[in-house]
Amino acid sequence: MSIEIKTPTFPESVADGTVATWHKQPGEACSTDELIVDIETDKVVLEVVAPADGVLKDIIKGEGDTVLSEEVLATFEAGAAAAAPAAAAEPAAAAPAATDADKIGPAARKLIEENGLDAAQIPGTGKNGGITKEDVANFIKNKPAAPAPAAAAPAVASAAAPGTVPVGERVEKRVPMTRLRATIAKRLVEAQQNAAMLTTYNEVNMKPIMELRKQYKDLFEKTHNGTRLGFMSFFVKAATEALKRFPAVNASIDGNDMVYHGYQDIGVAVSTERGLMVPVLRDTDAMSLANIEATIRDFGLRGRDGKLGMDDMQGGTFTITNGGVFGSLMSTPILNPPQTAILGMHKIQERPMAVNGQVEILPMMYLALSYDHRMIDGKEAVQFLVTIKDLLEDPARMLLDV
Repeated sequence: MSIEIKTPTFPESVADGTVATWHKQPGEACSTDELIVDIETDKVVLEVVAPADGVLKDIIKGEGDTVLSEEVLATFEAGAAAAAPAAAAEPAAAAPAATDADKIGPAARKLIEENGLDAAQIPGTGKNGGITKEDVANFIKNKPAAPAPAAAAPAVASAAAPGTVPVGERVEKRVPMTRLRATIAKRLVEAQQNAAMLTTYNEVNMKPIMELRKQYKDLFEKTHNGTRLGFMSFFVKAATEALKRFPAVNASIDGNDMVYHGYQDIGVAVSTERGLMVPVLRDTDAMSLANIEATIRDFGLRGRDGKLGMDDMQGGTFTITNGGVFGSLMSTPILNPPQTAILGMHKIQERPMAVNGQVEILPMMYLALSYDHRMIDGKEAVQFLVTIKDLLEDPARMLLDV
């Protein structure tokens, strides 16, 4: 039975997508729910799986093609598992008539053309000796660059002056932006062009939080089934409390309207190989420290594996980004529209500080709050950041709501 493989239904906020990678080629057998193709949108990568056991028949949309919601990508022959061996048996007689082009998948062909390679030189490990995308990538990686220069070496040596050092190869590689990277770039530029963005800074003494964490981290992990107590949960809870006190920081601008949100949905920036993603913690006021830590860990793992869905990243009233994990001491975070503020965390650095007339070495962190001055006045922004500082330097305030 022939089945049409279609693009998943996109949400209203997503207009179209791009075929990223075909994991199966025509004629290859697939089992139920086995990954066939990745569709990249401006937010996430969607996976399309096999609807049943069978064989991928024809690919209609190649890698790099733009596709709409519910558009046909390929045809699939369900229940054709028995037909696959027969198809494999025929090439024994038909192989001589097959052309090299027939053995090259769409993804592999595109990579060969981009790098100006000779397909005849690439050993194929695919079905019937076919060349896969991985074969081309491995060939490029292990391609011997020495033979050609070696042949020309005598002529060059005779013409060159004695003692001349050969110049190394100056390699350039041109790679098109992924849809996600292009969208990130577009949104960041729009945020700077369309908002009156300003950043205010402060610093927080992390010693109280670090001591609290050191005292209870083992008990916390044991009590909450292996969930580790990190710093981000304290920042999320402090930001949640500060957002309740300063509603303008938890608002967004929609045209000429200011939308005040009666809930706190905090996005946490996650760095992945595909780019920066911001999954959202929902109703953080009702979340415990353990729930926050477990959810953030889950976001990180799914972001690494490309499993974050659109529902994970939609909405959000405020964002926290942590450049400190990469060693950043200070930065100016860019707004995540339509939100009006974003908090930047940084590296914890020991510094000499004046405390009650005495110099002490304390673990300090710079905090940066970027905000839209159209919505938030400087006074509110500074007070918001000072509130976070006060809550972190005296964690009991978060419990006492003072």
